[in-house]
Amino acid sequence: MAPNDSAETNGGTRGTAAGRRKAARYIVPVAVAGVAAATIGLVPALASSGDPDLPKISAQELIEKIAASDTEQLSGTVKISTDLGIPSLGGLAESFAPGGAGGKGSSSADPQERMTELASGTHTLRVAADGPDKQRVSILDDTSEYSLIHNGDQVWAYDSKSDQAYHATEDRAGQDAGRDAGKKSGHPVPEGVPTTPKALAEQVLKAAGPTTSVTVDGTAQVAGRDAYKLVVKPKQSGSTIGSVTVAVDAENGVPLKFTMLPSGGGKAIVDAGFTKVDFARPDASSFTFTPPKGTEVTEADDAKAQHGAGKGLGDLIPGADAAQLGAGGKGAENMKTIGEGWSTITEIATPGGTGIPSKASEDAPAEAQQFLDALGDKVTGKFGSGRVFKTRVVNALMTDDGKVYVGAVTKDALVKAANSAS
Repeated sequence: MAPNDSAETNGGTRGTAAGRRKAARYIVPVAVAGVAAATIGLVPALASSGDPDLPKISAQELIEKIAASDTEQLSGTVKISTDLGIPSLGGLAESFAPGGAGGKGSSSADPQERMTELASGTHTLRVAADGPDKQRVSILDDTSEYSLIHNGDQVWAYDSKSDQAYHATEDRAGQDAGRDAGKKSGHPVPEGVPTTPKALAEQVLKAAGPTTSVTVDGTAQVAGRDAYKLVVKPKQSGSTIGSVTVAVDAENGVPLKFTMLPSGGGKAIVDAGFTKVDFARPDASSFTFTPPKGTEVTEADDAKAQHGAGKGLGDLIPGADAAQLGAGGKGAENMKTIGEGWSTITEIATPGGTGIPSKASEDAPAEAQQFLDALGDKVTGKFGSGRVFKTRVVNALMTDDGKVYVGAVTKDALVKAANSAS
């Protein structure tokens, strides 16, 4: 039978912090390299031919196995399916880009624009990695592909559809410092873009504590590899996240699949894992790139001024900096945190203290009230009245007096927080 040893984590993962830091050295930060690995493993698994019979392992032992994994080389085909309950980011980008995203007048090769597409919809990718300084990911389309290549201090991105390329030279000193912190400052790739299942798993496990239950729930086969299933669940009520399941390679400890399910049921928020994987060293040619003749090349310095920092799935994981839910982390003096763990809510006081009114003025046309009603669910309480704006994960309550309560929690949890703060 599949192993079913379990352990509830009450801060127990802190003892493995050193191991996680060791493992983190092999996770390229959320930067070009990180997004190149973006994909390493973001995919639904192939159909299983039966759960493998593996030795029993405890949750703590499996967490330690992930932390101790030092696998640096791999290649394969991956797929990521993400459903946050928001419009396709790629579609939004195309609708606002002059002439469309594929037009010559757009910056279709800029990772700041393209990699955020992974935060919605389903994508097939081809990936390769050889240590922390060499990664490549290609987003495959029916007739074209977009490739992001990181090799040493050189970063190239190329869109075959528009014949446009993007080039950046990394600050090696800043890169080394950023690697320890889990990110690279000043990098053109938006923070929070999904990286590897390992990176996502480590974010969840880092936040594991008194509010989290961690168990081993059987085995599975992912891309032909035997794996244990680590299940992480909130102990608290009110979270929109029901559970996270990580399929961990039984041999080398590499997370092969990451699945986040909503507490309300339905399809996965994120379903990410290998469909094909090879842990041999990829050919060196995978990490070289020369722009084809006639390619339009945009340098990073030219593109940087056009973009701000992005957000993505990383911001949805418990333990993320609450200030990131504000305006790019600014205005922290107008913010405070309510609760902890999976039920954390950030309260933000908007400038001027005014919000979206719940009711149109008496002399306004009927269409005005219909418009307000379409913006979100009207709610009332001790705090007064306001509207709740919902996605499948993050929900936000904006009160009529200009306060915002936001978190990966249910509408009822937001109303309760607003009442408590009144």
